[in-house]
Amino acid sequence: TLYHWDLPQELEDAGGWPERDTAFRFAEYAGIVAEALGDRVGSWTTLNEPWCSAFLGYGSGVHAPGRTDPADALRAAHHLNLGHGLAVQALRERLPATAQVSVTLNLHHVRPLTDSPADVDAARRIDGTANRIFTGPMLEGAYPADVLADTATVTDWSFVHDGDTALIHQPLDFLGVNYYSPTLVSHHTGPAAHRSDGHGASEHSPWPGADEVAFHQTPGERTAMGWTIDPEGLYELLLRVKRDHPGLPMMITENGAAFDDYAGPDGEVRDPERIAYLREHLAAVHRAIGAGADVRGYFLWSLLDNFEWAYGYGKRFGMVYVDYATQRRIPKSSAHWYGRLTRSGTLHPAS
Repeated sequence: TLYHWDLPQELEDAGGWPERDTAFRFAEYAGIVAEALGDRVGSWTTLNEPWCSAFLGYGSGVHAPGRTDPADALRAAHHLNLGHGLAVQALRERLPATAQVSVTLNLHHVRPLTDSPADVDAARRIDGTANRIFTGPMLEGAYPADVLADTATVTDWSFVHDGDTALIHQPLDFLGVNYYSPTLVSHHTGPAAHRSDGHGASEHSPWPGADEVAFHQTPGERTAMGWTIDPEGLYELLLRVKRDHPGLPMMITENGAAFDDYAGPDGEVRDPERIAYLREHLAAVHRAIGAGADVRGYFLWSLLDNFEWAYGYGKRFGMVYVDYATQRRIPKSSAHWYGRLTRSGTLHPAS
């Protein structure tokens, strides 16, 4: 993965992703990395979750660089798209023909609260700024007309130059899909109602052009992130990608859960909730494959407990426990269960 939100400070000081030049600097970087590592790396991803980079970094400000301008968020989204396309070109020019090139999107599985036309339209609007603002130019070669219309009060999109969408629309070998939890929305009039979108607390919305949309907590058990556990959402999302983009292989590049893990008196870390989560979501992937989804692989997030961005070290996603004071690593129960799975190719009971 070439970019997981770590923009060099010098480029941010020059304006960051809202500035067009950043896309070209990213393509230069992609070419340098390809020349250095192209003989030993077989799979390449340009961007990880550009929605977060654009809308949490420049819209709500809950991620770095902490800016809160909705027009800048949309400019950033376009320049991330452009940087992706230019980077794919740079990679193709330098990598062996056998190399696989992709992008990873945190596609939102958006559901309306009710079947009312207003709620259905709210879901369409969020689907536009969550998903189709990226899949449109990347996979189809154009920004969706409804996304441009929905955001017309925020920007005139004059930062999109002639030929940009053709540069963005590059052939990909697979699409990386990150999934954790679905999104539930309704039509809304009144004060801002984006706080239940699962993307952190901020007075500023990461959803430009969606002031009349409310977000709701989906029903069901939740992880330590407050995200609802809903494997059916993953199944439905994979079938949607199959339907909307036939012939495009997929990889599950992130799926997992944070829980309040701890080492017991015997030194063991038991996380039955994570085992159940993984089993249910892998079963959903298996069902989707049976229904025709071309899923080529699955990556658990994550191997180790890690620095979880704005949450610091407080959220534990790993199947290996990290004692941050001593740096000791302790495989959790889920690591042993997952090891059996990878060796046998069989979904064992969640015990």
